[in-house]
Amino acid sequence: MTHEFKLSRRTLIASATAVGASAFLPSIARAAPLKVAGIHGSPVENAWNSVLHAALQEAAKEGVIEYVFSEGVSGTDYGRAMREYAEQGNKLIIGEAYAVESEAREVATEYPETAFVLGSSGKQAGDNFGVFGTWNHDGAYLAGMLAGKMTKSNTVGAVGAMPIPEVNMLINAFGEGVKAVNPDAKVLVSFIGTFFDPPKAREAGLAQIDAGADILFGERIGTADAAKERGIKAVGSLIDYTPRYPETVFANALWGFRPILNAAIADVAAGKPVGKDYTPFGLLKEGGSDIAFVKGVAPAEAEAAMEAKRAEIKAGTFEVPRNMSEPK
Repeated sequence: MTHEFKLSRRTLIASATAVGASAFLPSIARAAPLKVAGIHGSPVENAWNSVLHAALQEAAKEGVIEYVFSEGVSGTDYGRAMREYAEQGNKLIIGEAYAVESEAREVATEYPETAFVLGSSGKQAGDNFGVFGTWNHDGAYLAGMLAGKMTKSNTVGAVGAMPIPEVNMLINAFGEGVKAVNPDAKVLVSFIGTFFDPPKAREAGLAQIDAGADILFGERIGTADAAKERGIKAVGSLIDYTPRYPETVFANALWGFRPILNAAIADVAAGKPVGKDYTPFGLLKEGGSDIAFVKGVAPAEAEAAMEAKRAEIKAGTFEVPRNMSEPK
């Protein structure tokens, strides 16, 4: 099942109406709320964690789940947090295994009656360890198409966390979008080595501007601060940064977690194994991700070309390349 987004002044993810597995939710809501725990490796203000947190809070407000969470959980404490929440009777645990893949999978084997659905660069395991990737690369590609037609210096920048597959894919997709409309453009890439350090992302962005970039793609929070400081445009990722940076962020590669969460909740409520890859529920064609952009910032012909490509992605006639190698 898909959900049609309307392209008006800005295209927005509306998680309250996003579907995917949401058709299952009315029957779930009438049952006792599912006990769900969220384990966030970064503060919930971090863009990625904020997307998960908002979807979980929304489901709790609707009475679908009971939600408890911890934030800023270090890698050394992550396994302990998983065990504690499992022993407290939570039936579904949502989190991130990127920095603790081996231990997270080991913990899951210790609690076969608990469902674990974690962001991961690896595969699902057994019946109770499901995974999902942050695949908002469709929106990143589309934003890149706009940036490629807007750059005056023929140089754009991208600031990422670290070169893990999902981050690589996102930055590569942005770069592919740029080069699809401007083959001569150069894409500068920097990694800050952590998932949450806005000052460090700002410094990386400033260095790229000093190297000639006149548009920045902020895979990490803090990049737009550099763009704002120097008076250039920026692209946000995961959430809509335009209200926070109205004169700076003109486009955002959005990602919504609610369709993934809905699918996991439905499986747990039905007693089905969650040992699967839930990533596809987050794709643009499934209603889980999109682009948000301010009309009139990019040239009209660039917007038209981007919207045409978006329609192709939704129709399944074009697939954004999924290049997970480290961008150079």
